[in-house]
Amino acid sequence: MAMTLAEKVMAVHTKKEVHAGQFVEVAVDLVLSNDITAPIAIREFEKLGVEQVFDPELVVMVPDHFVPNKDIKSAEQCRVMREFARAQGLIHYFEVGRMGIEHVLLPEQGLVVPGDVVVGADSHTCTYGALGALATGMGSTDIAVAMATGHAWMRVPETIRIVYNGTLQPWVGGKDLILYTIGQIGVGGARYKAIEFAGPVVEQLSMAGRFTMSNMAIEAGGKAGLFAVDDVTRAYVRDRALRPYCTYHADAGATYAQIVEIDVSQIGPQVAFPHLPENTRPVSLAGDVRIDQSVIGSCTNGRLEDLRIAAEVLRGRQVHPDVRCIVIPGSQQVYLDALHEGLLEVFVTAGAVVSTPTCGPCLGGYMGVLAAGERAVSTTNRNFRGRMGHPDSFVYLAGPAVAAASAVAGRIAGPEEVLS
Repeated sequence: MAMTLAEKVMAVHTKKEVHAGQFVEVAVDLVLSNDITAPIAIREFEKLGVEQVFDPELVVMVPDHFVPNKDIKSAEQCRVMREFARAQGLIHYFEVGRMGIEHVLLPEQGLVVPGDVVVGADSHTCTYGALGALATGMGSTDIAVAMATGHAWMRVPETIRIVYNGTLQPWVGGKDLILYTIGQIGVGGARYKAIEFAGPVVEQLSMAGRFTMSNMAIEAGGKAGLFAVDDVTRAYVRDRALRPYCTYHADAGATYAQIVEIDVSQIGPQVAFPHLPENTRPVSLAGDVRIDQSVIGSCTNGRLEDLRIAAEVLRGRQVHPDVRCIVIPGSQQVYLDALHEGLLEVFVTAGAVVSTPTCGPCLGGYMGVLAAGERAVSTTNRNFRGRMGHPDSFVYLAGPAVAAASAVAGRIAGPEEVLS
């Protein structure tokens, strides 16, 4: 039977042919948790009566949401995680100073490779689909079982194939494509489905753009968002992969729940207005929306390429006096590379603040929490009510070019407006 990319990867990991809707037990290649979700998973793991994780090289823990610790509660969360990692002899526990935002860090460190099945106690685990992996978020109880057994129970998802044709306009990247797509199909448009991103446009995208799109598959309700492995993927993993890997492709004649064709030629830089990622429109139609804060970073857009784009807009310009601009490199390596390239000097000279890698502001944790009535444009992935702070604050999602341009203009603005 012809299979989609998601079905093909799952079939290899179940050692049998699979089809959409089937419930299967899947062998996993990597199990992930962070400083919010790991303590819950550890507690449930201990209830199982299992003394050792299934493989200390394949259980990864990354403290990234509230680190460096912002308060006593977050310090206790990290202590639980740290002590478990040490007791279990986990090879890939990333302490402060070596860590990064998990979904930037793991691909960068070669921990995820094409063809993997990855489960993580974080909804944006789907990021790794950019590498041709079947990656999905799960609850901490499921992660506890995966840590103990190396297996996970899941339903084989149907697949939506989204084909992008045409020519990208200036300043349009992966963030704009995925925001536009979510605007078209809605936040429930891919509920418990895999998304296959395809077509000549995505074949030309960098890995950074692909990671961004896979990252936000969950914002359309998706279980996973996958790209087929090509030369771009192979070049990325060539000097990173810590394990041998196999690549898989959808079969000709595979059955899809839906095939969506998108012509990108008329798509400009996008903005998702509060309070849903589907509430998208071109930045040219944003109107006069004054902002108080601009955040450039996160697991969605905290890679070096994103910082380069932001720096291109901010170079030689000043952040508006009424705006707080926060730049967060996605990992220590991204931070160091940005330092060597002079990007950090561009940000600081422009009047922005540069943070250590953290998820902090994305979930309203710290390093950028909004007060009542405040508006932020952010390169993060969610703009639900209260997501970044007070329930009466407002978050507008955009790519790094729009976030940087808005920081300069003091209102939501496109890069061409600021650079003209």
